[in-house]
Amino acid sequence: MATIRHLLHINAPIEKVFQAISTIDGLAGWWTTQTSGHSEVNGIIEFRFGPQMGVKMKVTASRPYELVSWQCVDGLDDWIGTTLDFKLDENEGKTRVRFDHAGWLQENDFYAGCSFTWGRFLESLRQFCQAGKGEPFAAG
Repeated sequence: MATIRHLLHINAPIEKVFQAISTIDGLAGWWTTQTSGHSEVNGIIEFRFGPQMGVKMKVTASRPYELVSWQCVDGLDDWIGTTLDFKLDENEGKTRVRFDHAGWLQENDFYAGCSFTWGRFLESLRQFCQAGKGEPFAAG
């Protein structure tokens, strides 16, 4: 199985980064404005990308200032069953984010495109935490 993996540093407090990856409002600020659901452990978060596409994630772990984990339970065929981890720690005065989207059955063109797109949205996360404004997907 394949894993999309990214590492980035955010010049913002770890508390702020954790808030951005662990709350509905935070997630809507950098991934997609169409975010809804329940972000506590065992909750389901729905991320919509316009009327035609969306995914549902079950929150499998949430440890403040350390980890947020999800499992995709509905949506894109290649995503169902995959797991997503955001691991946080402090490094040289910044918040280090280790991101994994694991469990891909094949490394096809869709996988490659998602890897690129994750890079774009993780940069949106960085901008959201550092400057207060990300570039989430916004329908319309």
